[in-house]
Amino acid sequence: MQHFKRLLIGRPLKSSEEGGQKLGKLKALAMLSSDALSSVAYGTEQIVLVLTTLSAAAIWYSLPIAAFVLILLLSLTLSYKQIIHAYPSGGGAYVVSSENLGRSAGLLAGGSLLIDYMLTVAVSVSAGAEALSSAIPVLYGHEVAISLVIIIVLMAMNLRGMSESANFLMVPVYLFVISITAMIIWGLFRIATGDIPMQARAQVGSVVPGITAALIFRAFSSGSSSLTGVEAISNAVPFFKKPRAHNAASTLAIMASILGFFFAGITFLNYWYGIVPVAKVTVLSQVAGFTFGHGFMYYLIQFATALILAVAANTGFSAFPVLAFNLAKDKYMPHMYMDRGDRLGYSNGIMTLAFGSAILIAIFHGSTERLIPLYAVGVFIPFTLSQSGMIRHWLRERGKGFVGRMLANFTGALISFAILVILFVYRLPDIWPFFIIMPVLLAFFYQIHKHYKNVAEQLRLPETAEEAMLHNYDGSTVIVLVGNVTRVTRGALDYAQTVGDYVIAMHVSMDENPSKEHETNTEFRKDFPQVRFVDVHSSYRSVVGPVLRFVDTIARNAAKRNYTTTVLIPQFVPRKPWQNILHNQTNIRLRAAFASRENVIVSTYSYHLKK
Repeated sequence: MQHFKRLLIGRPLKSSEEGGQKLGKLKALAMLSSDALSSVAYGTEQIVLVLTTLSAAAIWYSLPIAAFVLILLLSLTLSYKQIIHAYPSGGGAYVVSSENLGRSAGLLAGGSLLIDYMLTVAVSVSAGAEALSSAIPVLYGHEVAISLVIIIVLMAMNLRGMSESANFLMVPVYLFVISITAMIIWGLFRIATGDIPMQARAQVGSVVPGITAALIFRAFSSGSSSLTGVEAISNAVPFFKKPRAHNAASTLAIMASILGFFFAGITFLNYWYGIVPVAKVTVLSQVAGFTFGHGFMYYLIQFATALILAVAANTGFSAFPVLAFNLAKDKYMPHMYMDRGDRLGYSNGIMTLAFGSAILIAIFHGSTERLIPLYAVGVFIPFTLSQSGMIRHWLRERGKGFVGRMLANFTGALISFAILVILFVYRLPDIWPFFIIMPVLLAFFYQIHKHYKNVAEQLRLPETAEEAMLHNYDGSTVIVLVGNVTRVTRGALDYAQTVGDYVIAMHVSMDENPSKEHETNTEFRKDFPQVRFVDVHSSYRSVVGPVLRFVDTIARNAAKRNYTTTVLIPQFVPRKPWQNILHNQTNIRLRAAFASRENVIVSTYSYHLKK
């Protein structure tokens, strides 16, 4: 097992090697921007899908909708740059909301992001599987299986560490950036030279019968899903090489510029070409076909799109463990999320994310269209809260230029809140699970926090000398559980007599033949005449029940004499780990049963076999 683990994730890294896992701007852009950049593969399509429910002529509305999305992108970018510099320790929306709006707002932001990162992985790999089946029709219908395989690969890659993940991601991310840039520039060049005449379904400004504000709002909320992932860099500032805040802010600016150019370019080309969504072929695939034909560049873009959509989930794998760490540090998630694995990554967070996103894909059958409304809610709640929190931050800190910064945050908060209202009003049938999941998750946070608080109170050292006095026992009773008379039994009894004032050997017999029970009793008394032997018959072939009842009785009597009670469970350990499955695991069940007994100490005596 250890050999397989080393093969899968590599050799363990020393804590002193953490510096080698930090990211420069080039690697960080690949690792933390894949989600945001890949969303252009379906962002325009989601707008057009909503608009074409009315008619193909309504596609021209995608242009002003895209303009508003870009305004929101600019506002969010300015705001998250401010968050990076104001909170360079990372944590993003959770930390900002907690410090400026209160703990409840912080938990709402943190919980929303935890859900959103699972949806990020689910949406990204589902879209990647759809892109693959669009390019290779024989794969159509197998999207769920493809998605699950991609998740397993990404989990294994992230368990190997940040630096290796970034090295792997640079190929698909930069291949996508180069190919989409080439497609947009070549498409605009062919349009400018008249090579591709306008084929739009309607002129800009045309009145489309039946158009409503509700439809526009729905399309805008769907298109805004292209901005998911923008916050990831602010969560992961500690991953950057020094100066961390400067490098993170620069990477965010580069990512936003590329994202804005791609989203605007694809939306315009889609409008000019007059493309209408069709089954089994993505809008981006159609745009590439119009621009390049179905030659090498078309298939290169399909391949690059499928790759980046598949690895876009890595943004979630980068950000989820860090957010879980921050929540665990504040005692709102289990402390195991603070533990680092062999490769210095937060392995428990990585595996939890993989498991959760796999369940989502199975539930929603890998449907991107069904996942995106939930996806949008999960990200725009933290957007709204973090922007509002930064307004409070600037009002408190003030400083040079704070009015302009506050205005950028206000704009972002206003638009993000407007999108939330749109989602709640017009997409309620699609997002209702959020209103069940979120309260349950918040209750989960508070219960965990209450538990850790109670534990701390009970384990804290007492302040007064009277409270600090230890209990002085007069002696100890040791109960040795005996199956058969063997070397294991002898070793356990020898040890028990060195630590106990009163030793009892207890045997549970299940044989219906009294002579067999008598034989065991006689054999034991012959070998250990000085030890009290108790044989308890179990009519229902249970070991745990009779043992618990016997030990409870002895423990009550021992307490009256001011004695401690220890249960010693003998076991033999096979030479090879796999051989454990060949033997019953009664000792495991017994230890689990005694965990609920407050005044009983449980100990194990292990006898190691040599062959």
